[in-house]
Amino acid sequence: MSTAITTINKNSESSLPKQPFRESLIIPFWSLTVMLVVMNTTMFNVALPNVSKEFALTSTTSAWIITSYSIIFAIATITYSRLSDFIPIRQLLTIGLTLLGIASIIGFIADTFIMLLFARTLQASGAAAVPGLAMILITRYIPVSRRGKAMSMISSAASLGFGLGPVIGGAVTQYLGWNFLFIVTGFVLAFIPLFHKVLPIEDKKKIYFDILGGMLTAAGVTGFLLFLTSYSFVLLMVGIGALALLSVRIRKHNNPFIEPKLFQNQGYLLLNTIGFSAYMIHFATLFIMPLLLVQIFEKSSAEVGLLIFPGAILSAIASRFIGKIIDQFGNTSLIRFGQILLLIAAFLFAFFSTLSPVAILLTYMFMSVGFTSLTSSVSNEISRILSKNEVGTGMGFAQLVQFIGGACGVAVTGVAIVWQKKLPLTSMFQNIFIGMIVLIGLSFILFTLYKKITKPTQ
Repeated sequence: MSTAITTINKNSESSLPKQPFRESLIIPFWSLTVMLVVMNTTMFNVALPNVSKEFALTSTTSAWIITSYSIIFAIATITYSRLSDFIPIRQLLTIGLTLLGIASIIGFIADTFIMLLFARTLQASGAAAVPGLAMILITRYIPVSRRGKAMSMISSAASLGFGLGPVIGGAVTQYLGWNFLFIVTGFVLAFIPLFHKVLPIEDKKKIYFDILGGMLTAAGVTGFLLFLTSYSFVLLMVGIGALALLSVRIRKHNNPFIEPKLFQNQGYLLLNTIGFSAYMIHFATLFIMPLLLVQIFEKSSAEVGLLIFPGAILSAIASRFIGKIIDQFGNTSLIRFGQILLLIAAFLFAFFSTLSPVAILLTYMFMSVGFTSLTSSVSNEISRILSKNEVGTGMGFAQLVQFIGGACGVAVTGVAIVWQKKLPLTSMFQNIFIGMIVLIGLSFILFTLYKKITKPTQ
């Protein structure tokens, strides 16, 4: 099942003059939007206890606020990316920001759990446009010689959002109430006129959208993510079955939802695996750090946010230099540099994180800068090896893989904690970080293999 739709006003828009790409204006504002979207993902976690208490929810029911957001966000990310092959980026971004803004208004006035859940899922369907389209915009309009700087700005904005989320989420929830968290992301409505004015005018094309392929992708991702939270093997089998049907679909369809050529590109697959491991490690660390600080050092939620924040700020500051290094020396050096910093951070976390909160604060600085360096250079390298007609689906699929990596990191860490519940807390956390060291070692091997089979930028 596929759909062919001719978008309206093609001739009128195509005839308009193409304005130059205003990189110095677009990328900073897009980075700010990415920061707000990532904050929206993380700051609501802090409010879950208040929401559960207000609506008398069980832990399973309240978890759906996070689970539903994650599922919709993951599916919508690759959908926006695929649609960017046919629909102008500024039109897709306008739709996404509008949905996010409307959802924020609904969430602010929500007085029932169902209304809140609807607002969060609608937010996810709009928010997914921002990170997904960012990489495509950069790849499409910024030459390789300057692309690293833009990639690092986006990555650092995401890291800053991760750091600010708990701080702002905790403060707003404590002093104003969880409803006001929606006001923070509601500010994206003010960006719509700006983006509509400065983003490039692109030609609209006839849309060949593989609806069935999209549905199978959604079913596969949903089954897998629900398995990570519920541990239901029935859901896992449903997800695997959907992905198996998808693999048949993409090989036989003329315009598949995901280009099958991507899975024949060994370099692309290796880079995606490296990105997957980086997100897995970073999200697992963000999950463990609050547990460490609360259970071992008895810190409050506000103090936890403040201890995470310096690492996020350092990453944002370092992004300017990271981008310059990528543009000057290529992606290879920064990928290895990011892996080394992640390895140092995992080692320090494993053997020194239980000594003091200051040790955790300083170690996360290595982790945050390493994560930004690695993910920026990996994304830039992926954009370099993809052909023009593979960029939309290729970058979208890469972000989907990274998102699943983050979800896996949290899920696997949760399982590891349950398995080690009889051990002392210090030993339990140390074993998890040792597992991260092993994962980073595998990432080193994969990148060495990548360099042997491809010719990355030097």
